[in-house]
Parts: sequence; structure tokens; C-alpha cells
Amino acid sequence: MKPYYLKLTLFFLALSTNGFSQETFDIQFPQGERSIVCQRCFQAFAQKPKEVGFSIKMDKTNTLYFEVNDKKWFNLLFKNAGDGIAVDVVSKDRYGCLEVLPELQQIRGELLKPVYAPELKKTLRPAENNKFRARVGRLPDSYKTKEVEFNILFLTDKNLCQYYTIFNLESYQWDLLDMGMYLDSIIYKTKLSAKVNDDQYSLKQKTLTFTIPFEKNKSIYSQEDIKPLYDSLRLTDFNIKKIDIKAYASVEGNAERNLKLQQERASSIVKAMQAFQEPTIETKVSTSENWVEFLNDITGTNFDSFKSLTKAEVKQKLTGSTAQELEKYLRNHRKAVVRLELEHIDKYKDMATEVIISLFNQAIGDDNLDEATTLQNSIFERLKDKEANPDVLSTMEIPRQLKYAPFFNKNSAFRYLKDERNLLIAYKELQALEKLAPKDKKIKYNLAALKMRIWRYNVEPVKQENFKSELLNLKKYGINQKLINRMLVNYHIIKSELFMRERDYVNKDKSVKYIVENYKNVPLQDYDYLSLAQFLTYYADLKAAENLLQPKMKTVDVDENLLFYYLNLTLVNKEIIQNPEYRTIMLNAINLNKERFCRLFNASNEGGVTFQLLEDDYLHDTYCESCED
Repeated sequence: MKPYYLKLTLFFLALSTNGFSQETFDIQFPQGERSIVCQRCFQAFAQKPKEVGFSIKMDKTNTLYFEVNDKKWFNLLFKNAGDGIAVDVVSKDRYGCLEVLPELQQIRGELLKPVYAPELKKTLRPAENNKFRARVGRLPDSYKTKEVEFNILFLTDKNLCQYYTIFNLESYQWDLLDMGMYLDSIIYKTKLSAKVNDDQYSLKQKTLTFTIPFEKNKSIYSQEDIKPLYDSLRLTDFNIKKIDIKAYASVEGNAERNLKLQQERASSIVKAMQAFQEPTIETKVSTSENWVEFLNDITGTNFDSFKSLTKAEVKQKLTGSTAQELEKYLRNHRKAVVRLELEHIDKYKDMATEVIISLFNQAIGDDNLDEATTLQNSIFERLKDKEANPDVLSTMEIPRQLKYAPFFNKNSAFRYLKDERNLLIAYKELQALEKLAPKDKKIKYNLAALKMRIWRYNVEPVKQENFKSELLNLKKYGINQKLINRMLVNYHIIKSELFMRERDYVNKDKSVKYIVENYKNVPLQDYDYLSLAQFLTYYADLKAAENLLQPKMKTVDVDENLLFYYLNLTLVNKEIIQNPEYRTIMLNAINLNKERFCRLFNASNEGGVTFQLLEDDYLHDTYCESCED
């Protein structure tokens, strides 16, 4: 039951009236009369639902196809014999960093011979993913070894009416918001990665996050600053499973020295944490200069002009009295953000599973429910780490009485969390358990969470309106309203998908509107943000996706996948990238993963957004400063 994902191909319009000196075949380039000669084309685009997408695809034989996901709109666009398509083949060679950017022209590369409606309709065939494709040309041999993209000229009665540059959004899985399952408390099945085809999950344990400041040129932390972290660990019955340290240096001085210093700071923290326990702690450390908070802090000050300088130019200025004056900000930028992932200390860790099962059955027989709960959790730890066979759950001797309902509930919920293939088994078990404990809030919640999945994957029929009432009624059983809100957002995610399949765009938009208006009432994890942004983009609500992610973009510890998805959405928006604050976001991305940032400017069919972003002087300068060293 994998979450859905989709590699989206979108587009933006780039029309100009500059001249060109190449073969243009029989294409006419109207000037003042465009509104008249292009009226049918403009009407077709105005009537195009935002969910309709198109692109140019190339097969292994270098044949080019126009691909579209709506045959009805295709026929509306290519109605008369003079309506057609021409492909403009653009090479990345155009945007070399050692050369002056060429003047923006209407045709940026080599124009291929136009293909008109009769031929387009003749070659139109079904393609994958409910799409259709028609042949529009072949890549010239001179471009076979080059990085190229394909722009589209839409022709009406042989007049150029629309010119589109395709850009690509990076693919991520998107799924329902994580609803978790009730065991003793809510346990979430946290996604370990947002990469496509990566189905790794973990059962989320307790986490602690601390910020530890460092003095200038020092790798030793203050005991006073780390005391809250020590105190928390002394009071807890958890072990540290993982440490994720993001160490930041202030931006003045030598970059290589700064990063080495941060590595030393991170190492000193890991050493201190390892002293608390014998089990080895899995550690992840990243280091970077803290450009984000520096640029945020100088906004509106006498040093605001630094935001337009290159990093090298800023460093040159951060000396002497200037550095002293800015020290009030810089001292706050030298720090480490430490995130600890904790897991329960298992006092039965060294016992065999069979012994623990025997102790559990004995505790149940003695009516020692607290000890039985501890033993059950120890069994779960072994199952989670694959140290035991899931069949051991069936050897737990639990009387089918009301007071033991929590043990049955936990077994069923854990069985699903451990393996989604147990979805229907767990659901049936909980349905039977509900008859024994009809008012138990944990059972009610878990049934609703599983039923949402059953509906999503069409495992069994679900009566939609009855189900919505069930969700609303959870409140009377004591379920927190925020948890119900999360389920209602998921309800409309599924509804919008069903409306989309039926091409019912009006009702689909109503469900998407509900999601946009209500996700703020739901606590979201980073993966939820990314999944929801991908969902909104899939349904062509790019602005809502931007608004969802934007508040998180200027924080120094922003999740990398969130940051790069936001860049994917916004790099093509000239209005957004002209904002001085956008430089802060891009520098954050370069600090987090320079290689990944540079890949954004690869060809759209090679994993980039589009290298034609480099038509913009600002993006071209940023790319050349960071990616061509």
C-alpha cells in the first residue's frame, strides 16, 4: 500500500517580440493583431481546467511527442487544419558562466518543423498514466550529446499564439496525514525519508531538542548551557537511540576553519551524550555557516545592503569595527541544535522472548496489569527490531474480558503499525473488540484511522457520509479535537481524489478549499508538510502549496526536503525571486546541500527544474557563484 506520488510537469509562459535569424518555416508572428488571430487559442487556454497538463517527451529513438492528459482539450486546441505545434530545441550551452547572457529572444534554440492538426490527430495514441501523445518531430543529430530542453509553440491558423517553457517539479511521495494509532498513547509511523520508492518507516519514540551556544573560536560548551539536557536525561527512563546535530558557525572568517570548528563542537557533544549510556548512539552531524540568521538579523539595519553582496564580499567587510558592531548578532549564530531520539529502557532486554511471554501470561493471571503492560511493550520492542516472530502475539494468554481490552487493542494496533499488509486483519480484530468495549476511545480512534486507509486504498466499500459522522462523533468519546481535525483533512484528501477521477473539478475544488482552510488547525510534522504540499501541487494549487511552506523557509534548521520543494515551486516565479529575502532561502539551500541546489538548474528531463531559469540575471549570477567553482 504505497503512498501515491507523481512526477509533475508544469509550464510557464514566455512571450516576446524580439527578432531572430533562423528558419521559421510557415509560422506567422503576429504583432498588434494577436488578440484577433489568436482568439480561438486564447479561448482554449482560458477553458483549460488547471488540472490539465502537457509536455514534450522523447523516446529512446529520439522521437519527440506532445503529451497531454485530456483528449477533449486536445481536440479543442487543435480544431482547424492550421492549428498545430512547433518545438524549440534549447541547449544549456546557451547559459555558460564565462559568457555574457544572450539577449532574450522569442526562439531560444533551433526551431523544428511545425506539425499541424491533421497529422497530430492521426498519430494521437494512448500513453501511460491515462495520457495521450502525438508525434511532433525528432531531435536533430547535432543535439544528441548535449543537455537540451523542448519549448512549445502553439499555433493557430499558423500564427504563433503561445510559447511555453516546460519545468519539472521534483517527485515526492504524498499520502494521508499521519493519524497514528493508540497503544498506551498515540504512536506515529514516521516516514524516514521523503524519497520516491523509499518505504522505510519507524515507530516514532520520544524526542528532545536542545540548542547549545558556543563562544567564538571555542569548541567547548558551557556546563550551564548543557545542564538542561543533562537534567532531562537523568529524569527519563529512555535511552538515546540517535543524535542529530546541526552545528552552525557565524559567517565571518575562513569558511573552511569555521566548518572544522563546528565539527569539533559536534564531536564534543556526542562524547558527552555517549557517557550517559553503554549502547552506542547512532549519530548524524551536519555543519554549515549560519547565513540564514545573519541575513535575517541585518534586515532593516544599517547593514541591510550586505544582503545584495556575494558571500566573499560579505566576509571581506566583516572585519575590524564592522565585525565588532555586528558581534551582538554573530554570537547568537554560533550554536548547535541537538535532536535526541529516545527509546524506552527495556529492563527485560537480556531475556529470551519465550521467557517474557511466560512472565506476561503469569502477570495477567496474577491480575498485575501494570507489569503486564511493561512486558507487552518489551515484546513490541523485539518485534519492532525484528528479534522475534510476529506469531508470538498469538501466544499471549489474555482473557476476553472488558478490563483486558487495552491489551487486545495494543496488539491489533501494533500488528498494523509493524506491517501495513495487516490493515484488514487489524480492522476486523478491532471491530470484534468494539463489541466488548463499545465506549473505549482508543478502540474507536484506531478503527477510524484504519477505516480511512481502507477507504483510501479501496480495500472494502465505505459509506462516505456515515463515515464522516463517525469522525465527528469521536469527540463524545474523549478524542482530542486536533486529532479529529487531522482525520477530516484526510477525509477531504480522499474525496478530492475521487472527484478528480470523475472529472468533477467543481466539487474537487471544494474539498481542496476545505483542506487549505483547515490544515492550520492540525499539528503537522515535516513529512506532513511535504506530503500536503505535494498534494496541493498535484491538484494545481501551487499558490496554496507555497503559502503552506513559506513560513518555515527562513529558519536555519528547516528540513532539507521542504526547502528544496519550496525552491522547486518558486524558482520560476519572477516576482518571488526578486524579493531580497529569497537570497536568504537560496543561501540556506546551498549551505544544506550545494550539489542538490545546483541540480535544480539541470534540464527538466534530467531531474532539474529547467536550466532556462538561467535566463534570469539574478539566478544566473547565483548559480555561477555557487555551482561553477
